Amino acid sequence: MLADIIEYEFLRNTFLTGLLIGIIAPLLGTFIVVRRLSLIADALSHVTLAGIAFGLLLEKKFATTIITPLYGGMIFSVLGSILIEKLRGVYKAYQELAIPIILSGGVGLSVIFISLADGFNTELFNYLFGSVSAVSQKDFLSILGVSLFVILIIVLFYKELVTLSFDEEHASVSGIHAKRIHLLFIVLTALVIAASIRIVGVLLVSALMTLPVAASMRLARGFKQTIILSVVFGELAVILGLLSGYYFSIPPGGTIVLVSIIILLISIGIKKFFKKKVVD
Repeated sequence: MLADIIEYEFLRNTFLTGLLIGIIAPLLGTFIVVRRLSLIADALSHVTLAGIAFGLLLEKKFATTIITPLYGGMIFSVLGSILIEKLRGVYKAYQELAIPIILSGGVGLSVIFISLADGFNTELFNYLFGSVSAVSQKDFLSILGVSLFVILIIVLFYKELVTLSFDEEHASVSGIHAKRIHLLFIVLTALVIAASIRIVGVLLVSALMTLPVAASMRLARGFKQTIILSVVFGELAVILGLLSGYYFSIPPGGTIVLVSIIILLISIGIKKFFKKKVVD
């Protein structure tokens, strides 16, 4: 594959995009898991699918590329994240209701837009399960911009995000603008999900944000170490998943998730082995 990556631009774009996604998805996923918002990735991925289907509908019916499927997905995902935050404020005693409400809305819109665009096609299939050949130069540059923005925000607001993740009440008392930081966090999550879809696919993107984190939590001895191991496991899953998808001619989303599950099982096994050894 290395020779093909050097020769073909689309493979270079896919591989480099995968490396970026392998960093930002587990990086943000660590905060998501700690805050017990794992299902938010599923909700926003379905909203993103609606945006992608809307972009494909515009391309097919009106022959316009003003809103490409990738940008359509990003716009819908960000709007969905803002609506989740608003609904969390409406249902203060039952904030988890916001996630299924937005997920249901995303599925409904997806069905409508896909039907109006005359059903499934190859491009939509690539968005559902990922593809090793679907990333254009424009897509790569967009995802690079999103990745740099996400990393910059996390570096600048790391202390605030950590404090909010572990103790929201203490964060508010400490003078941190909890609502603003939380809204920013949800928007970042929406952008990462939309960016990841090209490689992993709509139906599997939440796995890349949670499985590497779940594996790292079994081995790490602190939050920073959890982040580092999550990124390492995420990169390993993406690289091995892309290689497997390329050589077996199957969507990389499935192989990335399977590699992530294998890493998780290995980490659980290692933890149990050392725990048993200590007891003995």
